[in-house]
Amino acid sequence: MTTSLSAADFFAAKLAYETDPADLAAERASGGGPIVIDTRSAASWSQGRIPGAIHLPNAELEARIADVAPCPDTAIVVYCWGPGCNGSTRGALILASSGYTNVRELIGGFEYWSREGFATVRDGGRERRAPDPLTAPHRV
Repeated sequence: MTTSLSAADFFAAKLAYETDPADLAAERASGGGPIVIDTRSAASWSQGRIPGAIHLPNAELEARIADVAPCPDTAIVVYCWGPGCNGSTRGALILASSGYTNVRELIGGFEYWSREGFATVRDGGRERRAPDPLTAPHRV
């Protein structure tokens, strides 16, 4: 296999364009953090979402992104359901193709955000489930 991209370059680029739930939570807890965009359907949004996320389904993303992120260098993280869903990858591609330069994808999506025990919001209110011991270290 011949490629012009080294393994180190590949993994560095991958880390530059992805974040995981724990890193996103830490970034948000520090007082800053990116705009977080949920690319899922309205039905999925109502079932649960990351607190403070903005609902912009992929079908509406290109037309509405300037309303929430007028600067192309705005830090943005997109997510969908989880590892079995490529909606966040599609959303990140839409944003990058529209000139946004600081876009990352939340690996694991909403599923792993929730499974790691971070707060979620439903139409009925805020909740937090116990961390799944297979996805997050035990917190004391």
